[in-house]
Parts: sequence; structure tokens; C-alpha cells
Amino acid sequence: MLKTLIISKLNITYPIFQAPMAGGPTTPELVAAVSNAGGLGNLGAGYLTPEQIRIAINKIRGLTDRPFGVNLFVFEQPEESKETIEKMSDYLNYYRNELGIVQNPSLPKYSESFEEQIQVVIEERVPVFSFTFGIPSNNIIQSLKKSGTFVIGTATTVDEAMILELSGVDAIVAQGSEAGGHRGTFLKNASESLIGLIALVPQIVDHVSIPVIASGGIMDGRGLLASLTLGAAAVQMGTAFLACTESGAHPTYKQKVLSANEDATIITNAYSGKAARGINTEFIRDMQLYPGNIPPYPIQHVMTRDIRQAAAIAKDPEFMSLWAGQGLRLANDHSAATIINDTIEQARKIITMRF
Repeated sequence: MLKTLIISKLNITYPIFQAPMAGGPTTPELVAAVSNAGGLGNLGAGYLTPEQIRIAINKIRGLTDRPFGVNLFVFEQPEESKETIEKMSDYLNYYRNELGIVQNPSLPKYSESFEEQIQVVIEERVPVFSFTFGIPSNNIIQSLKKSGTFVIGTATTVDEAMILELSGVDAIVAQGSEAGGHRGTFLKNASESLIGLIALVPQIVDHVSIPVIASGGIMDGRGLLASLTLGAAAVQMGTAFLACTESGAHPTYKQKVLSANEDATIITNAYSGKAARGINTEFIRDMQLYPGNIPPYPIQHVMTRDIRQAAAIAKDPEFMSLWAGQGLRLANDHSAATIINDTIEQARKIITMRF
């Protein structure tokens, strides 16, 4: 039951993907450790410069000869009025004052160039490429496939999955509402696309002919088996690896993950301007009272960066973005290999006992 089609396609041992969590958690060491343990490690490269992506890819290759993936964000650059941005900056100055950092800082560019980032992925002939927030052009998808890269899109609804299949992707990540981090929704508002994983996976499976990877709240062998039973070809686990040995998450972040419960998360756009699930904080609660418009992603993400970085230095979790899914109680601080091995062992025991 654990041997699925995607395993042979990707030349991996187990149907377990480590979620590509951008912003620090997915270090080359974590990616390589997951791949070496038989899963598919994935680098969350959305915030990295093209050169940083190339360096990370080379470091991963120095740590493993197994397949791995790279993930990027696909989105249109938003426009926002100067007045909205100035009002938000003034509001954020309260937190800057609390953290002892400069007020009204100049804003860097909002995001890295996707075109330049993806060029590195194509040149490096990365085994697996995944994306979220939208869909790359047909030329980019075909260029990736011609270079031998397996291409994966992200869907939060059946309609999104069907459009992704038409775009030419090789597989689809079905992101349930339980999942931590940013929502991959691109057709509707995120609030209209919060489908639980157990409902989402079989409906997507019934409407596409390519492999589906289940993502959202999966933390162990029980979640793995449940997802495979629903028709998924593999699972993608993020929160399960957040506090592991090789994770690059801040120690304070890891401690919050290990001590939080299943009801501790909330979907918010406070930190980045885009809906994302994370542990509820003072900053999120305060921003719910903000009377104006929160600038869209990635503008808000850039505007709060200095606050998040200062909070990390101060080890103050109340102003950090603590992305995590609803499976928090099941998280542990073991090594990536141990997490994968324990997941597979638990799944096999269940199969032996019940089938």
C-alpha cells in the first residue's frame, strides 16, 4: 500500500514529501536529510535571490545524491496607494518603538524576480520543481519538463486542480485548510477556499488524472495511511519537520511549535498581506483591530520584515510569524530521518494489524 506510482516516477523510497517552508526552516541540511531518509526534501526558495538558490542547490547536492525539489512563488506584482502604505507604516511604528528599531524604514524591493529565480532552477536541472500562489507560463513549464524536471502545482479547490492539470503539471499538491503557512489559493479569495483535507483529496482525485499529494495536518503514519486511502499518491508534511534537528526555524519558533495545541493557529494576513495559517500572536490580535486596509502580499511582508527580524533577535514570539498547521500536538524535535522512519513504521504496523 505504501508503494505508489509517484515513488517510481521520482525514484524515492517513501511517499513522503517535506513541505518547502520558505523563510528559513528548509535548510539544505533538512532537504538532504529527508531525501537521504527516502522521502523528498524540498527547498522553500521563494525569498532567496537567484544566486542564493544556486548556492543552496549545490550545497544540497553535496549532501545527497537523492532527488530533491525547489519551490517558488508565482504571483502578479500588486499595486497599492502611497497613502495606504504610509498609514500602515505609521501603525507599525508602535511595534518598532517597542522593539527599539528605526521607525519608517525605507522599503527594499518587494520580491525577487521569479523569472530570474526560475532560470536558475532550469539551468541546474533540479529533479523536482513545485510552485504556489498561481501558475507559471506554459513556456516555463515546458522548459522545465524538457530539462527533465518533474513539475508540481498547488491547489486548494477542485477547480484549481483541474486548471493546473490543463497547464501541463505532472502532479498536484492538494492543500487542505489544516495546512500551515501561506494558502496556495489563486482562483478565489482564500476565505472561500478553506476545504478540509479529508474532503478535498478524494474530490480532486476524482477530477484529475495525475498524482495528487495530500498536504495539511499530516504528522505521522496515521495521516499517511488516511491520505493514501483517500486516493493520494503521497503526502506533504511541513509542521512535522518544523522543530526537527535539521530545521532552520528559530529556537523560539521551535519551542512554540512544541508547546502549542491544535487550537492555537489562525489564518491571518497580518504579517504578509496574504492569508496564511500560523500560531496566534499579540501582533495578529492587534492587527485585527487595524482600521485601514492591509497592503497585499508581498508589500505587507516587506513592511513587517524589520519587526519580525527584531523580534527574532529579542526572542519575542509575539511579533514573529510562526507559521504552523493544526497538527501541532503531534510535533517533536527528533531528526528528520527519525520522523520519516517512525511515520513509515507506524503505517506498516497499522496495515499489519488491520488488513
